[in-house]
Amino acid sequence: MKEVLVVYYSQTGQQQDILKNIMQPFNGTATNITYHEIKPIKDYPFPWPKLDFFDVFPESFLQIPTELEAIPVSVLNKKYDLIILGYTVWYLTPSIPINSFLKSNEGKKLLKDTPVVTVIGARNMWIMAQEKMKHLLVNCGARLVGNIALVDRNINHISLITIQHWMLDGKKDRKWGVFPKPGVSEKDISEASKFGHTIQEALMSNQYDNLQDNLLKKDAVTVIPSLIATDKRGNVVFSKWANMLIKKGGPNSPKRRKILPYFNYYMIFAIWVIAPIVFIVFLLTYLPLYGRIKKQKQYYASVQLKQD
Repeated sequence: MKEVLVVYYSQTGQQQDILKNIMQPFNGTATNITYHEIKPIKDYPFPWPKLDFFDVFPESFLQIPTELEAIPVSVLNKKYDLIILGYTVWYLTPSIPINSFLKSNEGKKLLKDTPVVTVIGARNMWIMAQEKMKHLLVNCGARLVGNIALVDRNINHISLITIQHWMLDGKKDRKWGVFPKPGVSEKDISEASKFGHTIQEALMSNQYDNLQDNLLKKDAVTVIPSLIATDKRGNVVFSKWANMLIKKGGPNSPKRRKILPYFNYYMIFAIWVIAPIVFIVFLLTYLPLYGRIKKQKQYYASVQLKQD
């Protein structure tokens, strides 16, 4: 009997739906599946009050952990053959609850010497978050063997409008009856079971060397080259903002919350002005840098970690 742990944090319920569909093929097999939802002691609201949404930015980007509820002994004391780790992306970084789990002693105990498949549910920019995830897993002594990234397939600026409607208003519907539904499509979620079949085969044979290649054959990951540059540039700028804001105080600090509206204005400017400029530069340099871009696509679709 194989033991599989599915660990996740799902603020809206979307991540949980994705994982349950991926795990469908395991039903009726010689596999015991344990689900564990990460729970912060002080949970995050949904929908978000607007200022609270921005107030989590410094801790999220700087990967500062928060306190979590203890993992049940029944979960913690098992040795797992495989861990499926589902996470969402907050500010180009794994969410605070997931980051906190990976930095906790309990998380490190569970993950040590264990194969891990990461499952991302995101708007569109997840590449640098996954790079951070790779480092976190190395620090836990885990082995990343597969990655699945399900994203909102709508164009960048459309998805920005719809994701705000969902996160701030709590409505996963067609805004004004005109815009598409936000988040990962229902079709992509329902079809996620195809990845479960591939993972289940690797688990039963205990052969993970080709797992990511086999997942890629089923379109588990799509790397959009133009978003690589945007993601990297965003991380540079976010680093400056996060370090400045954290010096103003912790969460709910009056001094920090006084500046958050300006961070909001910057975000609007970056999304509607800077991001298009980055995209134009990408188009102008695409042919001269084609070889480099091709290598980047291959790397970010893989489970490899660049050596510093």
